[in-house]
Amino acid sequence: FFYFPETHGISFRIQISVKEVLDTDVLLKLLFHLPVNYPSTVPDISVTSDQLTRAQCMDVREKFLEEAKKHLSEPMVHDLILWVQQHLKDVIKQSAAVCNEKTTLSKGTEDGIWMLLLHLDHMRAKAKYVKTVEKWASNLRLTGRLMFMGKIILILLQGDRNSIKEYLILQKTSKVDVDSSGKKCKEKMMRVLCETELQSQHKRFQTFEVKEYSAPEELQKEFETAGLATLFSEFVPPLLK
Repeated sequence: FFYFPETHGISFRIQISVKEVLDTDVLLKLLFHLPVNYPSTVPDISVTSDQLTRAQCMDVREKFLEEAKKHLSEPMVHDLILWVQQHLKDVIKQSAAVCNEKTTLSKGTEDGIWMLLLHLDHMRAKAKYVKTVEKWASNLRLTGRLMFMGKIILILLQGDRNSIKEYLILQKTSKVDVDSSGKKCKEKMMRVLCETELQSQHKRFQTFEVKEYSAPEELQKEFETAGLATLFSEFVPPLLK
């Protein structure tokens, strides 16, 4: 459990493995947000999984919310977890049936747009480092932001999943910076904060830009404009401490 205390209730994440769905174990990552008047109100739930498509995750979320309404005014999180472990197979089967009825024309464009949020500890050779990141983003057709706010350095990328993976390899294996004695060195202090498929509420960045922000509010606004308020509230505040 990861708790994010908020004035609007609490949020926590749960990871569960559901056995033998689609002949493989499915790892579901669930983010529950319990409003202040829970359980009189249903929790907000977000569902992600590397083994499921975005459409399947959305279907699972919808079914979760339907099920939650049956348990109003009683604590329900535990019951919902048990429910999804028993019924995930059926939800996915239904989802596949609906999916097959629709034309698969949009698949190439919608499917496979991913988002990556990285945190870098420092850049000693800043100008060279920034140029390198811009070049990689351009070559791999990735859009997003390289963001500086005080000592915080974040890289937010969107694009084809394979390109995102390729970017990560470049970032980890290339000599992108210099050490304290001025020798070229690899990036050892990078953390992947989030890697996920782009959801319908997220906006696509059209370009890759390097930006400096003078206050956390400015940075937060950048995320909110892109429909990424949740991403900001989940990963950035701990870095500001």
